[in-house]
This record gives sequence, C-alpha cells and structure tokens, in this order.
Amino acid sequence: MDGNFGEQNSLPELKLDAKQAQGFLSFFKTLPNDPRAVRFFDRRDYYTAHGENATFIAKTYYRTTTALRQLGSGSNGLSSVSVNKNMFETITRDLLLERTDHTLELYEGSGSNWRLVKSASPGNLSSFEDVLFANNEMQDTPVVVALLPSFRENGCTVGLGYVDLTKRVLGLAEFLDDSHFTNVESALVALGCKECLLPMEIGKSGECKTLNDALIRCGVMVTQRNKNEFKARDLVQDLGSLIKGSIEPVRDLVSGFEYAPAALGALLSYAELLADEGNHGNYCILRYNLGSYMRLDSAAMRALNVLESKTDANKNFSLFGLMNRTCTAGMGKRLLHMWLKQPLLDVSEINSRLDLVQVFVEDAELRQDLRQHLRRISDIVQLMRNVERRKAGLQHIVKLYQSSIRIPYIKSALEKCGQFSSLIKERYLEPFELLTGDDHLNKFIALVETSVDLDQLENGEYMISPSYDDALAALKNEQESLERQIHNLHKQTASDLDLPVDKALKLDKGTQFGHVFRITKKEEPKIRKKLSTQFIVLETRKDGVKFTNTKLKKLGDQYQKVLEEYKNCQKELVNRVVQTTATFSEVFEPLAELLSELDVLLSFADLASSCPTPYTRPEITPHDVGDIVLEGSRHPCVEAQDWVNFIPNDCRLVRDKSWFQIITGPNMGGKSTFIRQVGVNILMAQVGCFVPCEKASISVRDCIFARIGAGDCQLRGVSTFMQEMLETASILKGATEKSLVIIDELGRGTSTYDGFGLAWAICEHIVEVIKAPTLFATHFHELTALAHANGNHELQKKQIVGVANYHVSAHIDSSSRKLTMLYKVEPGACDQSFGIHVAEFANFPESVVALAREKAAELEDFSPTSIISVDSRQEEGSKRKRDYDPVDLSRGAAKAHKFLKEFAELPLETMDLKQALQQVSKLKDDLEKNAINCEWLQQFF
Repeated sequence: MDGNFGEQNSLPELKLDAKQAQGFLSFFKTLPNDPRAVRFFDRRDYYTAHGENATFIAKTYYRTTTALRQLGSGSNGLSSVSVNKNMFETITRDLLLERTDHTLELYEGSGSNWRLVKSASPGNLSSFEDVLFANNEMQDTPVVVALLPSFRENGCTVGLGYVDLTKRVLGLAEFLDDSHFTNVESALVALGCKECLLPMEIGKSGECKTLNDALIRCGVMVTQRNKNEFKARDLVQDLGSLIKGSIEPVRDLVSGFEYAPAALGALLSYAELLADEGNHGNYCILRYNLGSYMRLDSAAMRALNVLESKTDANKNFSLFGLMNRTCTAGMGKRLLHMWLKQPLLDVSEINSRLDLVQVFVEDAELRQDLRQHLRRISDIVQLMRNVERRKAGLQHIVKLYQSSIRIPYIKSALEKCGQFSSLIKERYLEPFELLTGDDHLNKFIALVETSVDLDQLENGEYMISPSYDDALAALKNEQESLERQIHNLHKQTASDLDLPVDKALKLDKGTQFGHVFRITKKEEPKIRKKLSTQFIVLETRKDGVKFTNTKLKKLGDQYQKVLEEYKNCQKELVNRVVQTTATFSEVFEPLAELLSELDVLLSFADLASSCPTPYTRPEITPHDVGDIVLEGSRHPCVEAQDWVNFIPNDCRLVRDKSWFQIITGPNMGGKSTFIRQVGVNILMAQVGCFVPCEKASISVRDCIFARIGAGDCQLRGVSTFMQEMLETASILKGATEKSLVIIDELGRGTSTYDGFGLAWAICEHIVEVIKAPTLFATHFHELTALAHANGNHELQKKQIVGVANYHVSAHIDSSSRKLTMLYKVEPGACDQSFGIHVAEFANFPESVVALAREKAAELEDFSPTSIISVDSRQEEGSKRKRDYDPVDLSRGAAKAHKFLKEFAELPLETMDLKQALQQVSKLKDDLEKNAINCEWLQQFF
C-alpha cells in the first residue's frame, strides 16, 4: 500500500464538541469486540475510525502515528483518525480486494445514535460495489464457500456449498478427502474462493489444523459461524424463492447430498440472500464436480506464476498478465481468470477452443475487426446487476444499449469466416441470432430508442424523451412556453431600460433567486431611478446588481414548479425503464457469456500471433494415449521480458522410456525454468491456447503438482524443510498416473544423507506406484543411478522402468576456469558440480573460493569410492558414500590392490575360456573370504 502522509496538513479535522464526543464514546463502548472488523463512521464531509482501527489505518496507510488524534480525555480518551473520501475509497479497495484478513463496516448517525448501514467481507462485496468498481473494472468474481467436514476413520467427507454473488450462482459438492485436504484446496483454487465459512466447533478442533493450513495457503479468509447455522431443514423452501424455474429439480439435486446442503444453508443465512428481493428468482444452482477440470493447488499456482502477484515488476511476470489482452471492460478479464484456474480435461472441448483460436490466428483482419467492436462493449454483467438491484440510472441503460447495437456488426464479421464455419455458426452465430430476435435484444433496443432522448447524449445528459409519455410531453411544452415568455420579458425589459440584451442586461438563473436580471455596476447609475421605482433589487455585488419584478418572479416560480414536476415525471419513467430492462436478464446473461468467451479467444489469438516467435497449435490426446512431447518449447513469461534472449529446449516424456526425468546441472543453469515451462505449456494447452513451441503433442493431465523452491512460513511455525515435506506429502497422496509432477530441489532442507534418502524413496514411489510423468530437478547427482537401474536386476532386486537422465549444459574454460551457462537441456547425467563456479559468479572473495576448491578436493580424495572405476561408480551410485574406519579402509584397499595385481598377471592370452573363468572365480572367492572381517570390502559383494 503506497500510503503517503505528505498530505497530513490536508487531513480532515475531527470537529466534535464535548457533548457530541461524549455521546459517541458512549456508543463506541457498546460495539462488540471483533478484531477483524475495520469500522468507519460517516461524518458527511469525511470519515473517522477509532481505537485499534485508527492505529491500524495510521500505520498501514499513512505510515505514521502522527495522523492520530485523541477523542475525549484521560482514561476515556480514544485514538481516532480522520480520512477524506479518496483515502476512504483507497482503504476500502485494499481491504476488500487485496487483503484477506479484514471485514469492513460503515456506520451513519450522530451523537450516541449510530447504525450500521453497510458491511462487507472479501467474499461479499455487494454493499461497497459502488465504491470498489466506480472507476475500476471488476477483475475477478469473489466467491464465498462454506465447508462442513465430517471426520471418519478412513478419511474425511467434506460437504461444500458456494455462492458467487456477482454471477448469482449457488453450488453444491461432496467428496472424500485425505488428511492434507488436497481436494478442498483444488476446489478453492478453481472457484477463486476469497472467504470460507466453518462451523465454530470444528474450527477449534485439533484435526482441523491441516484444513486451516490449506485455507491459509489459498489466501482465504476464515469466518467461523455457529454450528446451528449449518442446517438444511428449510433449504429447499428457501431455494424455491431464489432459484429460477421449477422447484422439483432443486429438490432432487439437494437430496443427493448428505453434508453439502447444511453448508449451503449457512451461506444463505450469512449472505442474507433472502432479505434482498432483487435476488428472488434470479439465482441458478448446480452440482460442482471436482473431476470437471484440471486440479491445481496453491503451490502449483505459485510455481507456474498463473495469477498476478503484488510483487510483479511488470504484467508479463504472470501467465494471466501475459495472456490478458481482453477488451470487454472486465467481462473477458474475469473469464480468463476463471479459465486459468479451471483448465479443461475433455479433448473435444479443448480442440473446439483451439479450432476457434486457429481461425482468429490465421485471419488477422477478422481478429482486428472483432476486437474493434468488442472495445465498445461495456461490462454487461455489472450493468445488469445494478439494474436488477434497482441501483441503475439511465446511463447504465444507455451503456447496455450501446453494447447491444454492436452485436449485428460482430455477427456480420463472423459470417465472413470460411474455416471452421460450422463451429462458428453453432457456437456464436445461431445463439446471436436467437438473442437478437424481435422478442429479445431488438425489443430492448426499440425500448431505449423510444424512451431515451439519444440526441442529448452529446451534451452528456441522460434524459427520457418527451415523446415517450403524454404527461411528460405536456410538461415539456409548458416548460418551453414559460422559457419563451421569460425570454420575451427579458427583451421587453431591455427595451424599457434602453439597454442592449445580453451585453448590458443579462438574464441569470440560480438556485437562490431563480430567474433574475443582472447589470454591471458600471451600468447601474444610468437606471438607478427606474430600479428603485419599477424593480426589486435583490443583491449588489462586485459582479453587478441582481434585480427582478413581479412578472419575472411569477414566471420564474411557475417555471420552477413545472421543472420539479418534469423531473419527478422523468424519475418515475426512468424507474419504469429500469424495471422493464430487468426483464431482459435472460437475454443479457447468455449474451455476456458469448461476448466474454469471444474476447478471451481473440486474446489467445492475439498473443499467439504477436510474439516474436509465434506460438503453435498443440496436438491433444486423452490421458491414457500418447506422450508429452514439446519441441523447441519456451517459457512464455520469461521470453516476454525485454532483456531475455530465450534458448528453446525439447522435452520428451515418453511412456516406459523417459516418463520420469531426472534433471541435473548447475544453479542458474535453467533447470527450474525448464521444468516450469513444461507445466505452463501443458496448462496453456488445456485452457485452449496455442503454446510457445515449434511442435507440441500433449496427453491430457488431470492435475499438475509442483514442489518448487523452499520458503519458511514462520508465522505458522513451519520451517523450510517442513513446508517442503508438506507439499511433497500432498503430491504423494493426491497424484495419479494421469497427473503431471514437477519437483525442484527436494531434500535440500535437511542433512545430506536424510535428504538424499528421502529424494530416492520419493522418486522410486512416483516411478513404481504413482506412475505419473515427472520432471525432477536435483543437485543429488547420485539420484541419476535410478536411470541405470532400468531392467538391471543385478543392481536392484526390483525393476525400475521409464527413468531417464537429462542435464542443463554448461562450459568451463580449461585455462581461465570461467563458467558459461549454455541453457540447453541434453540427454545424460551432469558429470560434475558447479557450485564453486557459481560462487565466483557472485563475486566471492578469491581467498574463499580458493579454500572451497581445496576442501572440495580433499573430500573427493578421501572418498573411498575414488578407487573404483567410473562404470562401477555409476552402478554403485544408488548407495550413498559412507564413512569407514581408516584402518579398515587401509587394510581393505591393500587386499583389493593385491586382487587387482594378481588378476592383471594372469596369462589370459594363453588360457582357454574355461581355465580363465576358473582362475578368476578362485581369485574372487579368496577376496570374498578376506572381506569377512573388512566392512569396506563387503560393499562390493
């Protein structure tokens, strides 16, 4: 929050006399203690906050406590802060749209009589929409979720209800979940949840700690409610008032759930949906299916940079920022937000989106034409929401009209399209045709053209046309007649006073006196005598003398009366037009969906075409067919940065061959970027967008799990390593062979041996049990031995199939020892570690680097495995180096040296095969006997 206290002197002054202050202090003490609530008090010209809220606002937004004032004195004193209208709007937007830890309350009144007039939370913004979105587009639709978990021996059954107050959608879901609540987390991410209701008793229980952790990871505000609010007794009856259409399907839907209806009942009570008659008959209800979309948890959303972050230096740092080229005043933006959280699983549906993107990519003229028309489309969803809540004026109706008259142009542009014409006809032209019929959109257009005076729009006036209503027309005629009479009187008076009209004798109209004559003080002496005898002088000021007479006063009073009647009649007619417009909601809702979908697909096409290296259409196959092959793939966000010359790489995740890839290489060499770009490419493809590759074939994934980077969560008492283990546990519990797993630097948060052991065990489990395509970037070079175990029964008892080694390449100049990153991913394991070279990159002191090289060399020389050949070392890589007793090591090494010397002296060239095998077998048996008392030698048998 870029709060600046540079304007401290312009802060509104807290103007309360002693009696008012005492009354307010008495009222303030009666308010319940709610640490989450930020309470503002409307003082008409400014707002105030008090107590802990005042300190919070002063520190957070003014960045200084000198903004605080004391209300009252002594022990009864209360810290207070005053904010002007602009700062109030800034704080409101930050609390409700950016943060997820506060609710907002606004009170009106005076003295000791105050009442709560507005309240809102991050999930329920409706009361403050006029403040939040007056000059801003609504980027995302907030959703409130209620959860009712039921803990059992075999896991937890979760009942979930949700309400989207902007789209007016209610939803129900019920599912089994594991101890890490991976399904809950995926649902919260997909729905874009901002606030979650939990029963108070459950929220306090120990078994709910992991649920609270999942909610915190998703940035969701937890609101605890009494358990008696979680009831389904009257739910069907209540839904009957809210839902469009028949009650029978609703009853059938609700009866199919055990816990979800109680969760939804708590939401209806919390959001007070039934109290607002504007909601009645305007909601729809649906079953939310977890398996409808690709599941993404909060870790994957962060790892793949899907949505914007406050810390982003520019919009291209996030996938949303890069892909958002929408132009429908917020509708397309919100749909893109939703699509990125809900990638598709159905191959035909993905291909259908890709077909449409291909049309717009290949026809640049059509794309530009459509975008020009879409730029003139307003936020139909928000406009209709205001209309239905009777908060709309004529300007809202006119915006809907101006959006409606663009539809024929959009239809006309789409009709010219040749490729995939049947798809475009089915997806857009036929629905547009239906929606623009004479009983639908054309009827609304006719209503506006008849009722609104469109000619006045150029003057910025929104008026009902006088011809729309006989009573209004009569009042308009009377008003014009009086204006003519006043104008004639003005001319007559000028003639009587022998003054030029408008130049010397002016006719003014103001709120204080109504219609008056005015002359300058310079002209006043010429007519002073007539002024005093024939006119009534009202005011003498520097700018002149204002005066009137009985005729002008009478006409002015009549004009004012007619004008008031005209305004009241206008107001009634505006209300009538707004009410009529509300009946078109079933036309505007599907129209908004069509236009926002078209907007997002055009945005995809624009991105695919405008990049220096164009994107390509991916080939999509079902999850059980095909491989994941990305040729010349790039990371879309990284290559979009101005200073980056991106080096593309291939990724071939092939079943039974390279389904599990271990990627080694130096820090800063591009491992993390490579594995992330694979995840991003797959996500983009399943959203229906072209991908930054030369060629791509993708087997649909039902989930992307990502464990990238380590970070403490100190406020929750979670260490780096614990955070790493929690994220990995959710992968092991939630991933299936249909998922994609991306892991970077696992096991680095603990000791080398423990970390390596965990990493090895996790790799084996993913390969053998989960069988998901996996990219595993690591510095544990010993892990590369997994790939050598493919089918090698001598090395391991069990067969490990489908593991392949890759490395990011780097070059070290032999003479200067300088490291050059090549950022190319190549087959095979990395042959060395580059840690000390990277330290040189960071300008470590030369003495430190030299000592590091010396110590590294000592450790390598001390390693007992240095005696073994390269091939042997690779085969034994699955076993971590162990420390041996120096005496044991020395004795074993001498016996091994004797064995090798005797073997080398065998006259193999003069011996036949049988003799040679006998001699070698005897040498081996002797060495094995000698190894009984030598631990170091035993590792080789």
